[in-house]
Amino acid sequence: MPDTATAPAPTGSTPGARVPALEVSGLAVELGGRDVLHDVSFRVHAGELVGVLGPNGAGKTTLLRSLLALVRPASGTVSVLGRPASRSRAAVGYVPQRHEFAWDFPISVERAVMSGRVRRVGWFRQPGVADWRAVHEAVDRVEMSHLATRPVGELSGGQRQRVLVARALALQPAVLLLDEPFTGLDVPTQELLTDLFSSLAAEGKAVVMTTHDLVAAMHACHRLLLVNRTVVADARPDELTAVDAWQTTFGVRDSSPLLTSVGAR
Repeated sequence: MPDTATAPAPTGSTPGARVPALEVSGLAVELGGRDVLHDVSFRVHAGELVGVLGPNGAGKTTLLRSLLALVRPASGTVSVLGRPASRSRAAVGYVPQRHEFAWDFPISVERAVMSGRVRRVGWFRQPGVADWRAVHEAVDRVEMSHLATRPVGELSGGQRQRVLVARALALQPAVLLLDEPFTGLDVPTQELLTDLFSSLAAEGKAVVMTTHDLVAAMHACHRLLLVNRTVVADARPDELTAVDAWQTTFGVRDSSPLLTSVGAR
């Protein structure tokens, strides 16, 4: 992600002003008899770009899978646009980490992006004109139109990431979830995607992404969630200056460069 000026808070994002695009209340998740998340609560409104920060093993990916209703919570609720997440899957686009997609499958870029429309088209129906229009618009937004017919197996890492983003956008979701979308990308691709995510938020989508790029997230996101099995802090980047919050989240010592890099004091 590029080091840009801190994004302004979206208009009308005050909690309680309207139905949140995404609301999590008291979420707890157990996997294999182990508590992975506990007492997780937060809201994301339309027009917000929210970064989820935390160390490896903090439960960030499990949190995203819970928001997608792919993981059954031990307790708590997740709602999308005021409805249970399990009944709102067509409203949520998801960009997984690149290794989760079968890149050796012999399909083109546009066909891979069309797979993101399955929830709307149905498993046994042929896509129609509206579906292909959504696909072409999504491919264009990630600047891949010139590669629409290329097999996905021939793409570079950055191009593959853009395909995954287009695949999520083809669903035309109200909420976009991204799991480490910048890992292993070159700077131009990071900049392209960061600009795209900011634009999507400005257009009214709720965008939530996990990332390890702490400094860039502080500049690009409206809000940050510091997560380590629970939400340690939830605030605007310029409000996250307390050393304790960062140390509790990442388990670092007082002399850690991390604290300096995020401006904690």
